[in-house]
Amino acid sequence: MPAPRVVPFSYIARNLSVRRVTTALTAGGMGLVVYVFATVLMMSEGIRATLVATGQPDNVMVLRKGAGAEINSAITRDQAAVIESLNQLATDPEGHKLVSKEPVVLNTLPKRSNGKPSNVTVRGTSLVGMSLRPQVKLIEGRAFRPGTSEIITGRAIAKGFAHAGLGETMRFAGRDWLVVGVFDAQRSGFDSEVWGDSEQMMQAFRRNVYSSVVFKLTDPSGFASVKASLEADPRLTLEAKPEVAFYAEQSEALATFIRILGLALSIIFSIGAVVGAMITMFASVASRIGEIGTLRALGFRRGAVLSAFLGEALLLSLIGGLLGLAAASFMQTVNISTVNFQTFSELAFQFTLTPSIALSSLAFALFMGLLGGFIPAWRAARLNIIDCLREA
Repeated sequence: MPAPRVVPFSYIARNLSVRRVTTALTAGGMGLVVYVFATVLMMSEGIRATLVATGQPDNVMVLRKGAGAEINSAITRDQAAVIESLNQLATDPEGHKLVSKEPVVLNTLPKRSNGKPSNVTVRGTSLVGMSLRPQVKLIEGRAFRPGTSEIITGRAIAKGFAHAGLGETMRFAGRDWLVVGVFDAQRSGFDSEVWGDSEQMMQAFRRNVYSSVVFKLTDPSGFASVKASLEADPRLTLEAKPEVAFYAEQSEALATFIRILGLALSIIFSIGAVVGAMITMFASVASRIGEIGTLRALGFRRGAVLSAFLGEALLLSLIGGLLGLAAASFMQTVNISTVNFQTFSELAFQFTLTPSIALSSLAFALFMGLLGGFIPAWRAARLNIIDCLREA
């Protein structure tokens, strides 16, 4: 009769259920590490998703060449007129070109919760500019009237900042601004902005240049020719980018910083979890020397014993990984804000759990289990069968 090659899975699972307290503590420790690991990735993905969702695939943004953000850009009225004269611009049913010339500034406003100041993006735009962002929908009030000191605020601004709600009055740039509407931008970066009439914002902030020009293409595939036309014009020192690509670039610095910092912390915490798993598995081997001898006497080879104890460690880590991932999934209900390194303004976002993050978190848990379980499993496999049976 050939020797059995694999220890039954039921035997592995039963050993974990017998040591409930030890299993729960070790799995809990691994779960906490996985929770931190997954939460960091979810935060990074949430920032990226928020900013990428801000752009539209058929919109083009034009900024001063070399400007990393709208607040660093400057486009003169003459340059904006050249952009507006391009033939590739889409038009509305009345024949008006879908182009918006926008000043963008940072303004310090007090938070509603504690009165502490924080930077907020204030955008001068127009009704055309609003139509270029179909994801932006008014949920309260109405749109601002051109030529007036009326503004509308993003959902996150209205909720998080003082005097930013419907019917309230905000004071900045030496003026009182009446909030006549609140808009929802479907969790995009626009939720963290204040919008008003472009010319009124230019006057209030004493600016004579725009920050960016946004327009819609008749055919998105014609972007390359538009970009070439702008860069070839000697009157312009401008750079055109697809709006989606521009906002994706805005997320890179902050998302990368959070990811690196969080992963460094996760690795440090994982050392403790691996040591804990290793201690647990060494204790398991020490208390089951007689069982190991019995398995060997029944014909199970060293490889089968190694696989059994290693499988036990991996199952333990998988349980911890699932617990940590389940806890991290609840973070999707949390709305938080942070400062975007590119614009130095506040950005509201949500944690975002994706299938790739879930798989990465479980793989990280299994890797911890592999590191923590291999040495104890190897020791169990190397035990002498005679010595083990004497302990039985």
